[in-house]
Amino acid sequence: MSAHNQKSAFSSYYHDTWTLLKNYRSVSWSIEVSDYNLQAEFRTEYGCASEAALDGLEASNSNTHLESYVHSLERSKRMLQLINSAIDLMRKKHEKGELYYWILYYTYLAPHHYANNYEILHFLELKGMPMSMRNYYLRREEAINVLSSVLWGYTSTDCEELINRLLPE
Repeated sequence: MSAHNQKSAFSSYYHDTWTLLKNYRSVSWSIEVSDYNLQAEFRTEYGCASEAALDGLEASNSNTHLESYVHSLERSKRMLQLINSAIDLMRKKHEKGELYYWILYYTYLAPHHYANNYEILHFLELKGMPMSMRNYYLRREEAINVLSSVLWGYTSTDCEELINRLLPE
């Protein structure tokens, strides 16, 4: 694989992770609201919580709309859980995991969206992790790269040399 193709493949994984992170807050909120709405709909229609009604719903096939909504919501929750597990693994196992976690948390994961990066730097400083804006951007990119390698496996440029040694062309 040429250097250009390797760089391009890496960029797409980085972009996928960056896109996931950029949408994390919205997706998390959407799942929370959807879950609330689903519970309300089940209470209105069946007079009970969705878990109890779902068993009867699956047995009778009476409301495929609600059933598909439940399955879609569960799939979205599992996807978010997968991302959370990868972030947690990075935080616990990587040598800079704690720093990377807090950078990603304040930038993408926190329920509150911070108005600018100076606010993020302020909160990082309160956590005992002061840094310049330039260093923040560098560390943020590193954090996304590390998370990419956790999410997508041995596809990051960090692992290319190892893969090339193990699997020569």
